[in-house]
Amino acid sequence: MARPPGVRRSALFTALALLCLGMAAEAQAPAPGSRDPLTGVRSRLSRDWVGQRPEPADLPILVMAGHADSQGIAGAGTGGAAVDVHGARPMQPGIRDELYWNLEVARRVVALGLQRGLNIRFYDPPQRTIHSGDDPRTNWSVGKAHAAAGGYALEIHFDAYGPDGVGSGVIPALHRPFSRIDESLAQAFGGYPQQFRGGLGGPRRGITLLEIGKLEPPLEPALRNPRSRPQALAAIAERVVAALEQGLGRQPAGVASANGPVGLAAGDQ
Repeated sequence: MARPPGVRRSALFTALALLCLGMAAEAQAPAPGSRDPLTGVRSRLSRDWVGQRPEPADLPILVMAGHADSQGIAGAGTGGAAVDVHGARPMQPGIRDELYWNLEVARRVVALGLQRGLNIRFYDPPQRTIHSGDDPRTNWSVGKAHAAAGGYALEIHFDAYGPDGVGSGVIPALHRPFSRIDESLAQAFGGYPQQFRGGLGGPRRGITLLEIGKLEPPLEPALRNPRSRPQALAAIAERVVAALEQGLGRQPAGVASANGPVGLAAGDQ
């Protein structure tokens, strides 16, 4: 029995992503608007900054999942093309798919960073809905305090699908000169202008935002397909941690290896 066109497209996107996972983990600084084999299109907006400020090797790094405190209210994050366009079930009831993947990536980045000797930790708000951005429990408040104390605050995001999204890239914190970590992340994922949308709430509070990619093909099918998910998440976490290491003047410990050949299964779209 023939598969429906949507299933065939999902399997094709997944196959292409899997073929390129190793290359994607080490991709470096293509031109704005170019396509990455895993994370898709990079920001087409030319960045107007260069990160040159050195950081100590033991710099405290705080990693957060974007929208972890704004579910069910304005600013909840994208539902992703699979759910919003194709009618797939959300990855977890009660939260937007972007938050689901933000959490998955943030936790893996911290776990891998700790394995590699980074001074890194994860913050997860105690509630998924906090109405005031200035509440001391929000990402904004905790990240602002961390940055003010001299640390590096990084919030993980996935961008909107379709024309509403821009693509992967770094939106740097605006509280002090841009650092070499900002630069190495931009080399790995692309970059946004420093005053993107007039200066977002996170960057104005000293938090760097990292858009992993638009939540659409090729990235979203690679994440939603259980067969390709471990490799896709490992490749993303490796790319982030390697960029952090480079920004701290360390030699990256190595690229996450794939666990052998992976078979394909129909995705959830």
